[in-house]
Amino acid sequence: MVSVSDAQAIILNLVQPLDCQRDTEVVELLTADSRILATPVTSPLDFPHWDNSAMDGYAVRYEDVQHSSAEQPTVLEIVEDIPAGYQPKSTIQPGEAARIFTGAVIPAGADTVVMQEKTRRDENRVYILAAPKLKEFVRHKASFYQAGTQLLPAGIKLNTSEIAVLAAAQCPKLSVYRRPRVAIFSTGDELVSVEQPLQPGQIVDSNQYAIAALVKESGAEPLLLGIVKDDPVTLEKVIAHAVAIADIVLSSGGVSVGDYDYVEKILQSLSAKIHIRSVEMRPGKPLTVATFPSRDAINRVSTHSALYFGLPGNPAAVLVTFWRFVLPAIKKISGITEGWEPMFLKVRSHDELRSDGKRETYLWGKLHLIDGVYEFHKAGGSNSSGNLINLAQTDALAVLPVGKTLISPQEEVQVLQISNR
Repeated sequence: MVSVSDAQAIILNLVQPLDCQRDTEVVELLTADSRILATPVTSPLDFPHWDNSAMDGYAVRYEDVQHSSAEQPTVLEIVEDIPAGYQPKSTIQPGEAARIFTGAVIPAGADTVVMQEKTRRDENRVYILAAPKLKEFVRHKASFYQAGTQLLPAGIKLNTSEIAVLAAAQCPKLSVYRRPRVAIFSTGDELVSVEQPLQPGQIVDSNQYAIAALVKESGAEPLLLGIVKDDPVTLEKVIAHAVAIADIVLSSGGVSVGDYDYVEKILQSLSAKIHIRSVEMRPGKPLTVATFPSRDAINRVSTHSALYFGLPGNPAAVLVTFWRFVLPAIKKISGITEGWEPMFLKVRSHDELRSDGKRETYLWGKLHLIDGVYEFHKAGGSNSSGNLINLAQTDALAVLPVGKTLISPQEEVQVLQISNR
């Protein structure tokens, strides 16, 4: 049994990111949200595209107005009005100014903008009532970005701000990594689908639905392979098929030491290398992690080895192990260059939290912002690995390390945030 930190290190070391040469596709900018950029982006445009005004006011020559004051204002002749989107026709000469609006092009001859609040206009003349700074309120061409240099690096997730930048830079198409393919199946004779009526002793396979939703949220593509009965021959065929079509394979159930838990034997028969058999955590102890020999180029996915996660069967344990281990692996394989590791926060606990201290323990609950400080509120009812019901509406996991048996109310606790809702 390995520690949680060692398990994380083993898993992330096993992950092979998608290949920037083989595993990419070109997408339209409108469909690029949440995709991972595969190649750096440059633009032929400077930002700003030209010298422009950062303020409504008057474009002037600094040397004309540098001694202006309310007592001795400088009087200039207004020779042109320059709204945004208009190309100036005039060159500002000594004693002249142009009325200008935010974003408009600075006319030739001008080097400074005086904000309108520090002026007074009288027909075609403007009185400058305070001396500006040299080049004040002028945004210079290429001061934000110079054409031809790197605009965005490869390996980043394209969120709203990046999409806005790419649109402004006139980048209508992008090379992005394909979505990682994640094969999902559940094992167990006791499992039935949501459409089937329950018979005594049967359980609805909620795991496959939960895992598929989590995989979609992560930006990967779920490949649903259904429920596999406790038959070694069938199970071996499904695992072999999953390894052939996916980057990551997720099974739930069948990885403990029961008489009908065949997964480990089947992995060995398929020449898999098992790296983890159990983890020192609660819930989630029976976690298997394995890799398979590299696939050849005949397959539709790249030639790196598939990464297999044999998750526990209990529903809460499935979710906890996914958030703790599988999600970081999906992030790394997706092509993101950094930030795959789980992110923990230190917050105040509203409730008393208990553990036997023998294994790293995860308790689910909800974060509340109280007077500017986050508090963790433990979910009501049992935090049993088989209790899926009280996981609804939770957004964080409190972590009690090995040896820690009690966290008192108002004491600090480390939490793993599992949702942004």
